[in-house]
Amino acid sequence: MSEPILKVGDLRKSYGKLDVLCGIDLAIQKGEVVCVIGPSGSGKSTMLRCLNLLEMPDGGRIELEGREVFGEGKSKDLDALRRELGMVFQQFNLFPHMSAKENVTIAQRKVRGRDAATATERAVSLLTEVGLADKVDEYPDRLSGGQQQRVAIARALAMDPQIMLFDEVTSALDPELVKGVLDVLRGLADSGMTMICVTHEMNFARDVADRVIFMDGGVIVEEGTPDQVLGNPQRDRTQRFLGLVLDH
Repeated sequence: MSEPILKVGDLRKSYGKLDVLCGIDLAIQKGEVVCVIGPSGSGKSTMLRCLNLLEMPDGGRIELEGREVFGEGKSKDLDALRRELGMVFQQFNLFPHMSAKENVTIAQRKVRGRDAATATERAVSLLTEVGLADKVDEYPDRLSGGQQQRVAIARALAMDPQIMLFDEVTSALDPELVKGVLDVLRGLADSGMTMICVTHEMNFARDVADRVIFMDGGVIVEEGTPDQVLGNPQRDRTQRFLGLVLDH
């Protein structure tokens, strides 16, 4: 097996006396789709935010393509890490005074240094890919929640990250809007994008993931293929969780 594109060792995070991550070890292969499941408060979202250092871990190490970008309690190369790890959140966080196209263009120009024409061409192409070709000039208040989330996905992809992190990207959506966003994620998975998805959509995890990770209490309790973890879990805690969330 090739060297992991992302390698995490003994990742820890606490808030006061509350230990949220208690030594996470994780290796992600290029092109792999990993779905992270678990109850609320298990540390899933904190792990994602620590991976791209939106939250600074208290300890551990993070390596990107074999190069240490976090270790000994401090960042070694924050900008490089954030350029390569795109993230999409539960909330869309679009600029309300900018059109969809402008939302996808601005970071390309300010961070990647692209000229206006190049950035606009990339924005229109990505908005078309996520099914919004007819919405490029619309402002967020004229878009549904699902459409806004697809703009947010296009905005993250516009930075050409090597890895995409998705944090419960459908949880704020009305049920009828979820499918459109999940279809975009399925398309990204099919294209070979490396993805880590925190999700409560078990059917999506079953269909798309190469690996499923179950977290609880700030640790990885169980991991394996979707068939292994969702279909035949070995740990009692995993079994109890899936007994509550899976339809029988």
